[in-house]
Amino acid sequence: MTKPTGSSLDAFLDAEVARDATLADTAATIRALSAAAIDVSETCGRGALAGDMGAQGEHNSDGDVQKALDVIAHKRFMQALEQAPVAEVASEEADDVVVLNPDAPLAVAIDPLDGSSNIAVGMVVGTIFGIRPKVVAKGDPNASFKTPGTTQTAAGFVVYGPATTFVLTLGDGTRIFTLERAEGVFRLTHDALKVVPSANEYAINASNARHWDGPIKAFIEDCQRGTDGPRDRDFNMRWTAALVADAQRVLIRGGVFLYPGDSRKGYGQGRLRLLYETAPMAFLMEQAGAAATDGRTRVLDLVATKIHERSPLVFGSTEEVAAVAAYYDGRQPAAGRSPLFGQRGLMRS
Repeated sequence: MTKPTGSSLDAFLDAEVARDATLADTAATIRALSAAAIDVSETCGRGALAGDMGAQGEHNSDGDVQKALDVIAHKRFMQALEQAPVAEVASEEADDVVVLNPDAPLAVAIDPLDGSSNIAVGMVVGTIFGIRPKVVAKGDPNASFKTPGTTQTAAGFVVYGPATTFVLTLGDGTRIFTLERAEGVFRLTHDALKVVPSANEYAINASNARHWDGPIKAFIEDCQRGTDGPRDRDFNMRWTAALVADAQRVLIRGGVFLYPGDSRKGYGQGRLRLLYETAPMAFLMEQAGAAATDGRTRVLDLVATKIHERSPLVFGSTEEVAAVAAYYDGRQPAAGRSPLFGQRGLMRS
């Protein structure tokens, strides 16, 4: 459903609840998340004036060294979710599921600060979240997070950049709201996004090329060959080291993002986390007419077995994602390359 551009996030949520009353708790949770995002945006906007936000501290659940802004963002979002109808939270910055309001109906998976390596140099960072129903299972405190991504009632991400944007889906299209700083209000600026089926851009960390499996090497090499190669057109590469920024670019301009598993120790399943990175992104992409896969399976059909489980990820324009898949299942001939490459997936065995 098309919404009037310029309307506030609050007005949008009111309309969604009027359309479907079952979204009331989800809407309340999004309001809490958006309020926290405005606070984090203010801190990011102050840069070094807010202190050394890139200062290193403890290690998080993934073994990465936490930056000061990681801790600040985690604390602020947890405070906000305590006031929302949220029973449990799976956060990148917490080892285990955090119980907030046990009788509440929802569970939230969140990466409070995506792109931490960008903090000290003033580049884009963000927040990613997925909201899903709470699940009660005797003896399993993580049951709420062991359901497929299709159970999400909403997903979104925030980009803290030159503008602060709140990208959101409630299962009825994907929209972008931009922060009107003077008013402290998110306003609709991109309604019912539709990702173009094909575009001449790809995003991947090329410094890892020597570690990639054959299909990824072949796909990227053929993109680099441009009009001289089998893809018969020239491509540009983009990489920001912040998933949220690359995702927003894909939503607006199209193209494909790739973070495969590779041969480095600990990278066999890639480095992105299924619950609070790949599943929310997949929901947002599909609701904008794009696609998301781990190389073999639609991301939204994947079920986590633990809250910090990793998953390879390819998302973007449908034709580009299909082209990547063709290299994995052997449908894309690659002169001079072993056909055995076609037997491998994004995940290394």
